[in-house]
Amino acid sequence: MVSIGEPAQPRISVRNLWKIFGPDAVILRNEEWVQTASQREVQERTSHVIAMKDLSFDVGEGEVFVVMGLSGSGKSTLVRCLLRLIEPTSGSIKIDDEEILELGDKELIQLRRKKFGMIFQHYGLLPHRKVLENVAYGLEVQGIDKATRNQTAWEVLGRVGLDGWSDAYPDELSGGMQQRVGIARALALDPPILLMDEPFSGLDPLIRREMQDELISLQEQVKKTIVFITHDLNEALKLGSHIAILRNGEIVQLGTPEQIVMSPADDYVAQFVQDVSKAKVLAASSIMEEPQAVLYDEQGLAECVQTMQSNGMKYAFVVTPDCVVRSVVRIEDAVAALETGDNSLSDIAIHNFPKCGPDTLVEDLVTLAAEYDGPILVAGSSGELLGEVKTNAILRSMATLPVSSADKS
Repeated sequence: MVSIGEPAQPRISVRNLWKIFGPDAVILRNEEWVQTASQREVQERTSHVIAMKDLSFDVGEGEVFVVMGLSGSGKSTLVRCLLRLIEPTSGSIKIDDEEILELGDKELIQLRRKKFGMIFQHYGLLPHRKVLENVAYGLEVQGIDKATRNQTAWEVLGRVGLDGWSDAYPDELSGGMQQRVGIARALALDPPILLMDEPFSGLDPLIRREMQDELISLQEQVKKTIVFITHDLNEALKLGSHIAILRNGEIVQLGTPEQIVMSPADDYVAQFVQDVSKAKVLAASSIMEEPQAVLYDEQGLAECVQTMQSNGMKYAFVVTPDCVVRSVVRIEDAVAALETGDNSLSDIAIHNFPKCGPDTLVEDLVTLAAEYDGPILVAGSSGELLGEVKTNAILRSMATLPVSSADKS
């Protein structure tokens, strides 16, 4: 069993989840030899198929949890078990701390209607209904009056960039636009959880990237809890806050994109990530350093020059007592001003300088570093100094190779 540390308030909590296809699944699940047997061995000996084996994980509120694997790995079975469209053989699935495997049929229907929005690869649009009617369909099923559901449908169509297409029919839309309708239909119900089973896999590469970018932008607005299924590693790394990699029904590694790429759990994962640019997963927080010293507004120029020279600093951040960065000073400017008799730090302060947040990816820092020869400020939400990233740190991080399982042993 592979699991991850529990979020403070997991919206979805899965424990020891098994799904075995076959008439004697429950009996087989409890046989000791099955616990360590491979998927192939069980199938050859019993003609039963282990689709999921002892899966445990938590999905925090508002995060995008990606389940990645090749065909037959069990990822689509998992997402259907979360809805109980397929009944698990054993285990526990809690949604907001409610055990859904104990729900009756009526309670389960209400759970699906109130808690989940579903978006699949095949859009499932009603061809005889216009776009607005497709988006409003779930609300219609819930008995919402026409005026209210149409207003909601209008609003979510605007969110997904389909203003002006409400009167079109599905066959008049491109594949990407049809998938936007599918996303809008799910959002119209305002569910706290979205289950997305390979929603972009049928799209051409350019449209697929556009849809990924739109999902990221949309998630910043709606902050849904998303379980996203994919077979594409780059998609998983781009979208996921955590990624579970499945193989033959088992989780072989669960972690952040950075953990997956930089520390693959075994050779199987290492093969997946061997061609991935580290710049796509490493964040500024992973490579930032603490500045050797900082300057304060009230300091005189002579004191500032002494501080910078004694620490070998070409640049220094000027901060408030609360460590909020106001400006940057270059040593050459400070020395030149001091030689002319100027003792004011504000006269040479640079207010336009590159900065980033702790989660900014290295690939985004490259452009900043190319246009600026000083350290890049890593700041918190209030502008407070968290650290600095130097150009050589960026280059070192991009040259770092992931550690293979053989290297670890």
